[in-house]
Amino acid sequence: MSKLKIGILGSGAGSNMQSIVDAIEAGELDAEIRLVMADVPDAKILDRARRHSIPCRYLDCAPWKTKLEGPAEDLCISLLKEADVDTVVLAGFMRIVKPGLLGAFPGRVINIHPALLPAFPGVHGWTQALDYGCKVAGVTVHFVDAGTDTGPIIVQRAVPVMEDDTPETLHARIQVQEHIAYPEALRLIASGRCRIDGRRVRIAPPQS
Repeated sequence: MSKLKIGILGSGAGSNMQSIVDAIEAGELDAEIRLVMADVPDAKILDRARRHSIPCRYLDCAPWKTKLEGPAEDLCISLLKEADVDTVVLAGFMRIVKPGLLGAFPGRVINIHPALLPAFPGVHGWTQALDYGCKVAGVTVHFVDAGTDTGPIIVQRAVPVMEDDTPETLHARIQVQEHIAYPEALRLIASGRCRIDGRRVRIAPPQS
């Protein structure tokens, strides 16, 4: 398979982007990050991109507060295409993506969610799990579809919930697994071993 050409959309600190950068630089992921965009002008993810000499820019998504739509979506698609991106990675992007972006990159938009989907979609999945009394929480990497955190699942990693956990301590342990799971999922995609089959993602065994 050819090298993945990744575009990353984010809103915050960019720790998941950093885990992808680290995997690439360690030779563990055959990919190149071609562009990073953030919908917050001073998002730390942009600083991380600059430190690694990755092209990056602020994407003004006004007037929408919770979705990527309209002129901003058109510009986002145009910039990703200009950068020759083939896989779009959502790394803490706090907006709902719409059919325009999904149609421009069919089956190539990936998201990470801090819960074991289909349980606890939406925001603060770790707090939802803790409030529900779960004994196990975790993280899911999935393909994005038109729903909210409903796309086919690529990788999941479980995290035990401790008796003395707070939302902050549980979230911190989940983030450790996020930074393992995202590069793992992208390696599967880069190797060509992932195939979407209805609701399921079929993973072919590694070639000997």
